[in-house]
Amino acid sequence: MLGTAAVAMWWDVAPEMRAEWEDWHSSEHMPERLAIPGFLRGTRWVAESGEPSYFVLYEVTHLATITGGAYLERLNNPTPWSRKMMPQHRNMVRALCVLRAGWGGGLPHTLATIRLSKELSDLPKRKGLTGVHLLESQPMPAATAEQKIRGGDATADWILIVGGYDMESVKNLVPEGIVGFYRLAYSLGAGEIA
Repeated sequence: MLGTAAVAMWWDVAPEMRAEWEDWHSSEHMPERLAIPGFLRGTRWVAESGEPSYFVLYEVTHLATITGGAYLERLNNPTPWSRKMMPQHRNMVRALCVLRAGWGGGLPHTLATIRLSKELSDLPKRKGLTGVHLLESQPMPAATAEQKIRGGDATADWILIVGGYDMESVKNLVPEGIVGFYRLAYSLGAGEIA
């Protein structure tokens, strides 16, 4: 994982809106976020099983990047297209997190998001796995314009992200508290914005 903090989010989108939503998220929303100083990488994952349909992770330099400044300015001034897309988010869960532990590296093909805590350092050594990251959610600032448009967000307390290049290896780690399995659909780094 890049940086020491992240925004982790899960949600669904109505089937009839998915094509436009994915176009908006790829061509406007994610580049807009990655243009904010301190945002290092954004990844969107699509559920292979479980719900919600999407998991998005924005990796940032440090917690201050996502608790104020340019990020809050952006959240409180959504574009017209964002105002159209925000109500399409269903069952939104959003957490501002700090990285408390992490082992392994690289960008995996598959991902499991799990809410638990245990000894993690040996997991990336297992065949098919590439990294494990434990994120702790932090208190959110006052509701932003985007959150109000969506009708409010739930949150997660702790998030365990287990990545790998083999879906079956990731699925074999299914403990209680599993949220879903995701495959990488899109990734954008801060230095890749045109």
